[in-house]
Amino acid sequence: MAPDLTSHPGVTAVRAALTERGFEPELRVLPDAVRTAQAAADALGITPAEIANSLVFRGIGADGTETPILVMASGGHRVDTAYVAGVLGMAALERADPDFVRTHTGMAIGGVAPVGHPTPLRTLVDTDLAAYAEVWAAAGHSHTVFRTTYADLLTMTGGTPTTVVG
Repeated sequence: MAPDLTSHPGVTAVRAALTERGFEPELRVLPDAVRTAQAAADALGITPAEIANSLVFRGIGADGTETPILVMASGGHRVDTAYVAGVLGMAALERADPDFVRTHTGMAIGGVAPVGHPTPLRTLVDTDLAAYAEVWAAAGHSHTVFRTTYADLLTMTGGTPTTVVG
């Protein structure tokens, strides 16, 4: 049986952010945590490529300043950080540690949603996700997901369509 997560702070923030942007997707609560694209795909009966994986990176500017970057990547491949850093005009793009992720998203790794963060993050949305009629994203907790489309993901995040593999 799936846990009741309706009042979990991350789920509440995601639901509010989606509603504020005019979206009312059904949030699905899964019986087990899905901290990887493969686990989420297995739970949903789809391929990992149909998972819009929320990956937070630490963007390092030429002057050393750090900026949180959210990459909504297809779960079917890995982000080429050197390539994406070049696309962004940054010196480097590093995988963020759990504290950095929680600070900038309000959520733990494994449940980071595309929206619902304390302040909006610069977001890139993997163009490979456009190949699917529907994609699934985390909804603020490692047990929660929601179905959306590539176009809606771009709209709800204000993200930039980007190839994330070089």
